[in-house]
Amino acid sequence: MQTSRSKPCPCPSFKLREVASMYFTMVAVFLVILVVALQGSAPRGSDFPYKVPLDPQGLLELSWNVSYPQQVVHFQLLLRDLRFGLLFGMSDRGEFENADLAVLWSDGHNSYFGDAWSDDKGQLHMDSQQDYQLLGARRAPEGLYLLFRRAFSTCDPKDYLIEDGTVHLIYGILEKPVHSLHAINISAIHRGLQRVQLLKPNITVPELPNDMKTMEIRAPNIVIPSQETTYWCYMTELPADFPKHHIIMYEPVVTAGNEALVHHMEVFQCAAEFDSFPHYNGPCDSKMKPDRLNYCRHVLAAWAMGAQAFYYPKEAGLAFGGPGSSRYLRLEIHYHNPLVFKGRHDSSGIRLYYTATLRRYDAGIMELGLVYTPVMAIPPGEEAFILTGYCTDKCTQLALPAAGIRIFASQLHTHLAGRKVVTVLSRDGKERQVVNADGHYSPHFQEIRMLKELVAVFPGDELITTCTYNTEDRSRATVGGFGILEEMCVNYVHYYPQTQLELCKSAVDPGYLHRYFNLVNRFNDEEVCTCPQVSVPQQFFSVPWNPFNRDVLKSLYGFAPISMHCNKSSAVRFPVGTGFTTKASHSSATGCLRNPSVTKTLSPAQTWCLKQYGTSPLWMLWPDSIRGCICIK
Repeated sequence: MQTSRSKPCPCPSFKLREVASMYFTMVAVFLVILVVALQGSAPRGSDFPYKVPLDPQGLLELSWNVSYPQQVVHFQLLLRDLRFGLLFGMSDRGEFENADLAVLWSDGHNSYFGDAWSDDKGQLHMDSQQDYQLLGARRAPEGLYLLFRRAFSTCDPKDYLIEDGTVHLIYGILEKPVHSLHAINISAIHRGLQRVQLLKPNITVPELPNDMKTMEIRAPNIVIPSQETTYWCYMTELPADFPKHHIIMYEPVVTAGNEALVHHMEVFQCAAEFDSFPHYNGPCDSKMKPDRLNYCRHVLAAWAMGAQAFYYPKEAGLAFGGPGSSRYLRLEIHYHNPLVFKGRHDSSGIRLYYTATLRRYDAGIMELGLVYTPVMAIPPGEEAFILTGYCTDKCTQLALPAAGIRIFASQLHTHLAGRKVVTVLSRDGKERQVVNADGHYSPHFQEIRMLKELVAVFPGDELITTCTYNTEDRSRATVGGFGILEEMCVNYVHYYPQTQLELCKSAVDPGYLHRYFNLVNRFNDEEVCTCPQVSVPQQFFSVPWNPFNRDVLKSLYGFAPISMHCNKSSAVRFPVGTGFTTKASHSSATGCLRNPSVTKTLSPAQTWCLKQYGTSPLWMLWPDSIRGCICIK
C-alpha cells in the first residue's frame, strides 16, 4: 500500500523481517494495569491535543499527536464499551478491503493485539512486519485506553502511507469471541468510517490581544432531523453600525452529546450590494429557503470534525464590519446522523474571536481553480479524469503588489466526484512549491487548513489547481456548475495583505469546445446537436462516450486555449488582454507541438489522425477541418 510517493527510508532485509516477523502481545484488558510492549513509552493523556469520535454513538474516541522529528503518530483509543475486540486502521477511501489495520481481539479467555492487513476480498492476515507498536493499555472509569504508535512511512508494501491531507480511518467492533485473526469476518461486524487530517501542522499560537471579544454564531436550539444527512442554514446579523474589526481566531462550539453528529460547520458573510436579507432557520435544500441566501458565499470561518481552533497569523486578521461589509451572516451546519436519532436538540456553531485593534494587514480570500461553467465536463465511467484551472502569470502580474502576498491557509473544494486536489506554485515556467495537496480528498470532509509554512506569491507567478474525478458510477457526463451532481474544482486560499484580486480561475475557450462537438458529429454515427439553442450540458449528454471522443476531450482540456477570469471583488475583470490565453506548454492555435522523445501506444484518436494525414510523432492530433489537424497534445 506504500506508494512511489513514499520518502526513502531504511528498510530491513527480508531475512531480518522473518526473524522478527510477528508478535502477539497479550493485553489484560479488564485489569487496572499498564502493559508496555516493544519500544517506547506511553505519552500522558494530556499529550494528545487532537480528538475525534469514531462512531455515531461516541463509544469509540480517538486522540492523537504528531511527532515530526520522529515521523511518528501516537494514537490513544478510548473504548467505552469494549466487548470482544476492535479493528482500527486506514485505507485509501475508507474501504475494509486492502486496508492497514491494528486488531485487538479476544477468544474469551485472553486478548491479543497485532498489526494486520486485509486483502481485496476483505480477509485478514497478520502482517510480517509489525508497525503498529503497542505502548500500553489501562483501565479507567470511562473505559479502556489503548495506546500505540505508527510511523508515517514504514517501507512495508502492506501498510498505508500517512501523508498530508485527508486520512480515512476505519473501525470495526467485535461482539463475539474469536479464536484467531483469520476467523474474523469483517462483513459481519459493526463497522464504520471517520475522516481526519492526521498530520496537523506544528504552528506556534500567536499571542492574543487584551481587548479581544467573542461572538457566537450558533443554531437556535434546533431539532436535528431524523435522517442521515442534513445541511441546516440559519441567518443572523451583526449589530447595527458595527465598526470594522479583525477576526483573529475561531473555534467550534458543539452541543454536548452531539459530538458525533455535527460533521462540519461554516459561517458565510452575505454580499454587500443587498441592503437586507430575509431571516431563515431551516434545511438548506428546502424550497422555503429564500433564493437571496445564495448570495451569502464569502467564507468567514469553516470547521470540520477533528479540527482545532483556527488562528490567524500575528500580522493579519480577517476584516468584518464597517463600511462596504454586509451585516448579514449565514451559518451552515452539516449533520451526519446515520443511526437516525430522533428528537436530538442542537445549538452548535462557531465562536469568533475579534479585536478592534486592527493588525497590520487585512487578510484576504482568493478563489483558484476552474470557473463554474458547464464547458468543463467529465465523461461517465472515468476512474481518474483530470481537470486543471489556471491563475496565470498575466493575472498575477497585473493584480498583485510588487512585494507579493503570503498564503497561510487553504480550503480545497469539489463536489461528489472529486478524489484528489492539488495546487502548485509555478515561477518562470517551473514548479516551485506545492501550496496544498490532498491525495485522498473527500467532498464530505472540507476544512480550512493551516499550511505548514507561508507560501510567497509574486507578480508573474502562476497558481495551478488540478482536480481528479471518479465517475464510474455515472451514466452520463458530469458538467461544471453549482449543483451537487455538477462539479467544481476550487482552492480558497487565505492570504495577506488583501488585494483587489478575489477570483483567479480559468476554463477552456468555448469556441474550441464548439469545434469539439462539431468533430464528434463528423466522426461518429450518433448525431450530437450543436444548434445554438441547445445548451452545453445537453450537448455533452448526447455525446457517445467511445474511446475516441474521450481521448479528444482529454486533449482539448489539456492543450486548447483557455478563457481567463481575473476578477476583482466587484466582479470587474482585470484587463488581461483578449480574455483568453494559452498555457505555456501549448502549441499555437495553428501549429503543432512535437515531442519526438516521447513514445507511447497511440490512442484511437492518434491512430485516426496518423492514418488520415501521415503526420510524424505528435502527442495528439485534433482534426479541425477536412484539410488538416490542429495539434493540441
